[in-house]
Amino acid sequence: MSNDIFERYSRQIFIEEIGLDGQRKIIKSKVLVIGAGGLGSPVIQYLAAAGAGNLGVVDFDEVELHNLNRQVIHTENTVGTSKVKSAELFVKKLNHQVKCAAINEKINSSNAEKIISSYDIIIDCSDNFTARYLINDTCVKLGKPLIYGSILGFSGQVAVFNYKSSKNLRDIFPELPFEENIPDCDSLGVLGALPGIVGSMMAMLALKIITELPIKPDQLILIDTLNWKFQTIDF
Repeated sequence: MSNDIFERYSRQIFIEEIGLDGQRKIIKSKVLVIGAGGLGSPVIQYLAAAGAGNLGVVDFDEVELHNLNRQVIHTENTVGTSKVKSAELFVKKLNHQVKCAAINEKINSSNAEKIISSYDIIIDCSDNFTARYLINDTCVKLGKPLIYGSILGFSGQVAVFNYKSSKNLRDIFPELPFEENIPDCDSLGVLGALPGIVGSMMAMLALKIITELPIKPDQLILIDTLNWKFQTIDF
């Protein structure tokens, strides 16, 4: 490992459980982030900073002004541009050693397998249940570990699905709910720091999987930042 790479990641390498071998695994990793919004922003930010060598970012939206209270990789200068292009620019400025693939597509049944199959770890930062169930089912079919997160208002959820044959989304929520009955951030809002908390937890889980540190599967973490309560549910 060259001196400049060692110096850049030294504070990670100094961690006994990471070391040089762990950092090499991070540099060789292939991680797909689906969604470059509120959750995707901190995930992309911290994985790029950690040196995750190959980052894929999937999104079909453009950056809008109202995104900026929480989607911290985007700026006023990128309003009106595609989120994946904005994410790619952010990654290049933060860490030129990371290869960022900007996939400007809406993930659907016709492209999900093709996109997901190229990566080792999938991180679901999407904002609707149709996409979440499609991503989950595709990961199960392809045998890919999936890191799941969701946010609304002051509340969030995090889980790891399909990791070493662990349970998946349908084991805790068997059926896709009716979208019209589900509140979302567009209607009820979200406080900007919340996706920072949840997304950072998702990035940490990804780094633990990459470096083969222990992960507790079959567990849903519930985050209530209004009352500052953190709860785990085994399923």
